[in-house]
Amino acid sequence: MTSKSVTRPGRQPGDRAPRAAISAKTLRTDRWWIAPLLTFAGLSAWVIYATVRVFMHKWYWVEQYHYLTPFYSPCVTDRCVEGASHFGQWLPSWWIIPEAAFTLPFLLLFRLTCYYYRKAYYRSFWLSPPACAVPDNHSGYTGETRFPLVGQNLHRYFFYAAVAISLINTWDAILAFNTADGFGFGLGNLILLGNVVMLWAYTVSCHSCRHIIGGRLKHFSAHPVRYRAWTFVSKLNVRHMQLAWITLATLAITDFYVMALAAGWFSDLRFIN
Repeated sequence: MTSKSVTRPGRQPGDRAPRAAISAKTLRTDRWWIAPLLTFAGLSAWVIYATVRVFMHKWYWVEQYHYLTPFYSPCVTDRCVEGASHFGQWLPSWWIIPEAAFTLPFLLLFRLTCYYYRKAYYRSFWLSPPACAVPDNHSGYTGETRFPLVGQNLHRYFFYAAVAISLINTWDAILAFNTADGFGFGLGNLILLGNVVMLWAYTVSCHSCRHIIGGRLKHFSAHPVRYRAWTFVSKLNVRHMQLAWITLATLAITDFYVMALAAGWFSDLRFIN
């Protein structure tokens, strides 16, 4: 056996793991950078659109059909159009305060701390790491034990806020059937309902919801109802990543449709009234 083939002595307790003696940054030959690039582009586009819409302070309410975009629900500033404030107006109309300032921070925190979104923006924005088997350029790793990443552990509490907000969005979708001319049904109702269904699917597919339902049970046989609920949520949990992207799309589509109607760009397709 030559000297070049002799293995290195084993590591002692407390020693740092030696890096492989490879000059290349990664041995991957596929286009691994496409996924983080697309994620970066998709999330950036959505954040830009949502930010612009939230601070436009207009085109969020269709009085004739009682359509309210989820970006402005609940509308709680004294700038809100009459009829759009289902829970009162108790915030000032300063331009930097969104109409839905009561709920938007919790929705943002719920998604920022979501397990899938963590993976998405860790890889696409922080490049930590950008892909499997591709090292990042950070000198160290402390996990989620220091500020601000220690706040990721609050995800289970933001889940409760997301449930409350989903209930509000559901109420908005129900109220939209009560038009100025009585019961009505149009394309806008389908869009609002579809968005609510997808939001509920994303919310209950959350890992925290799965743990809340069945994570502490020792014997499923003694809790058949919770076991069935846990089984249902577990099936949705497998699709949590897809639902995360779908809800971003449904939120944007719903908001754009309501904005277009409120701005008078086109009319709602009505089936009844």
